[in-house]
Amino acid sequence: MASTTPITLRLPYGSDMHVHLRQGDLMEMVTPKIVQGGISTVFVMPNLQPPITSVQQALAYQEKLETLAPEVTFLMSLYLCPELTPDEIRLAAQAGIVGVKSYPRGVTTNSEAGIESYTTYYPVFAAMQEVGMVLNLHGEVPSDRDHDICVLNAEAKFLTHLQAIHQAFPDLWIVLEHATTREAVDMVKSLGPTVGCTITVHHLELVVDDWAGFHHHFCKPVAKFPHDRAALREVIREGHPRFFLGSDSAPHPRHAKENAQTCAGVFTTPLVMPYLATILDSFGALDRLRGFACDFGRQFYGLPPHPIDLPLDYPSIQLARRPAIQDPTDSVNNATYVVPFWAGHTLEWRLSL
Repeated sequence: MASTTPITLRLPYGSDMHVHLRQGDLMEMVTPKIVQGGISTVFVMPNLQPPITSVQQALAYQEKLETLAPEVTFLMSLYLCPELTPDEIRLAAQAGIVGVKSYPRGVTTNSEAGIESYTTYYPVFAAMQEVGMVLNLHGEVPSDRDHDICVLNAEAKFLTHLQAIHQAFPDLWIVLEHATTREAVDMVKSLGPTVGCTITVHHLELVVDDWAGFHHHFCKPVAKFPHDRAALREVIREGHPRFFLGSDSAPHPRHAKENAQTCAGVFTTPLVMPYLATILDSFGALDRLRGFACDFGRQFYGLPPHPIDLPLDYPSIQLARRPAIQDPTDSVNNATYVVPFWAGHTLEWRLSL
């Protein structure tokens, strides 16, 4: 049960280390909503069409995003693919690009150009280790009915790849993204200080029953079992500094989510911090909100830390316990209609403007 105190919280703006900002109309709708959700730093996914595989593409995309939300810090990434070379990695590091995202082929949205073998990219990983770039791993293997692999065990089957990459490159910064299982939490905790892990908003709340048959809760990786959700909550309650916010907020138009081949993705960008305050408060971890959403991700990525005690003039947000039903039309504009997470549900916490 949520506690009754405190009534308000003052925090630094959050850092969301995994967001999808899309292209075109979706990009123009979503990007200005980042700050609306209490976030000022985001790590941007490169799985556009075509994917971002070069420094030039990444910087051009960053420029578009900064025009739409100049108050936000956009951390850019490249898409791991055969065209990405060690020389391009070195150029990327010089240009301020932060990471490289690995998608197994075909497991999620716009992953058709994803990889099939990690050892093929060891020269790229060596260059990344050399220049201090982060390898961001979508931690699943493709489904394979002949080998008893499906969406419910695809993450667990991936973890040996994470372990092998870390053993081969112990100084390479690696993030296992959007963990959903107890096995993933245990694996990351067992590895060295260069291995971190993001946890989404929606995986802290959903289990398999919540997405089976419900389009707007379907994502990749899918939410798993109650004991898996409990493991995610436990590691946040513990305050483990290598587990931090990566919302994987992934907007799709309503018609795309509700068709026969529903798109994978849950949209949380407009209300990330109110969602988190509501959910963490529900399992007695409200005091861990700042570390999880504001501090630990910045620490892992080597960004300047927020002061422990925030000066009065420091950029910050204020959350208030003010229960209100979320308007299911929060994310509408003239061109796009995206249904946000928990549309029509009551949020116990809201940003106090």
